[in-house]
Amino acid sequence: MRFVLSLILLLTISSSFAANKTPAFSGPDFSGVYQCNGLDMNEGKYKGKVILKLKKEHSQAQYGSYDFLLEVPGFGKYPGHMAANGLSAAMYFALENQSTHDFGTGISQFSKNAKGQWQFHKFYFEPQFKGGNSGFEDCVKQ
Repeated sequence: MRFVLSLILLLTISSSFAANKTPAFSGPDFSGVYQCNGLDMNEGKYKGKVILKLKKEHSQAQYGSYDFLLEVPGFGKYPGHMAANGLSAAMYFALENQSTHDFGTGISQFSKNAKGQWQFHKFYFEPQFKGGNSGFEDCVKQ
């Protein structure tokens, strides 16, 4: 009898762990280098480069986690991170030089262009940069 109860307990625990297993990442992988054209409401037009790298160990189902880096000549590097849900993504970025308070959050929509390249359109908000700022970026994977 004790054996049967132990077996039932073991099977219950095993099925509980199996039910809680994290599903593998199945969303699109946006990793790569993107060339961007931006329009900043304070600084005007600019060109930049975004580098995205999938962090598979922190991604699951349609949810993707990424390292994010924006490089803008004349301004600097903006490291951050991105969280994606399918084709939508949120991004956090901050200029390495923290003295300017040039940091913010963006929201993007990914799609493929006519050549089959990933691209995204981003709106961003910087609450403390020069009294508040916003802008847009259009980026295409190279």
